[in-house]
Amino acid sequence: MKLAINSLSKTYANKVQALKDVTLTLNNGMFGLLGPNGAGKSSLMRTIATLQQADQGTVYLDELDVLKNKTAVRQLLGYLPQEFGVYPKVSAERMLDHIARLKGIDHAGERRELVGALLENVNLSKDRKKHLGTYSGGMKQRFGIAQALIGDPKLIIVDEPTAGLDPAERNRFYNLLSQLGENTIVILSTHIVEDVSTLCSNFAIICQGEVLYAGEPEKAVREMDRRIFSKAIGKDELPRYQQEFNVISTQLKSGKLHIRVLQETEPANGFEPASPNLEDVYFSNIATRMDVHSI
Repeated sequence: MKLAINSLSKTYANKVQALKDVTLTLNNGMFGLLGPNGAGKSSLMRTIATLQQADQGTVYLDELDVLKNKTAVRQLLGYLPQEFGVYPKVSAERMLDHIARLKGIDHAGERRELVGALLENVNLSKDRKKHLGTYSGGMKQRFGIAQALIGDPKLIIVDEPTAGLDPAERNRFYNLLSQLGENTIVILSTHIVEDVSTLCSNFAIICQGEVLYAGEPEKAVREMDRRIFSKAIGKDELPRYQQEFNVISTQLKSGKLHIRVLQETEPANGFEPASPNLEDVYFSNIATRMDVHSI
């Protein structure tokens, strides 16, 4: 399948323009949407998920007009929002069975098998009878992942899905999404660069509602080859280095501020060549929109 987003814009009643002429094309596989908090990622996800109207632009899932045929889209959609509620006095097993009914899975045996497999995949089998109100934040997140996968969706949208997951759960989730991405369009919205570099064959960077970069992670990193340099400096030296160099990120380690700069030629003054990574691609694109101190 193909998801074609063309010139999508959205301004809220408070005059905040959340999306500005967003154009992207997604095919089967994992697509990462990277951006800082408030960048417009959730606004884009909610629009694609038919939860809000766009002011202008189009979204097509193959030949299906997403913005005009909401019911048909929802039958093909699996959605895990950043924040979601649960029925506190209903068990995970019973709730998933109910959602499966709503998705049109009428045969009780088929639902039982599906629910069991989903609970196993998200490591909730032993807690299947517990009320959702007793779940920890990480357990609720895993339940949310399970419900998004019901009904063999053709388009899956997950917004900040690894929040609240420990490293083992996060790895399990990576494996699950990778399997799904073979035959499904999976949109992974996150501010965690590692999620995208680990999972996604294509990605986009969005900031202040605009797409700043779109492409393949590996190619994006290769484009930074021999252009990233690093140095440890004193914290009070940062303003001077910002004036002289294109500082794209900073990190404080053991009292020293480690800076990474993007330069076409190797700078002198104690800088060392650094291996580029996807964080460099991310920070170099959003640095012009944000204060480097905040990244």
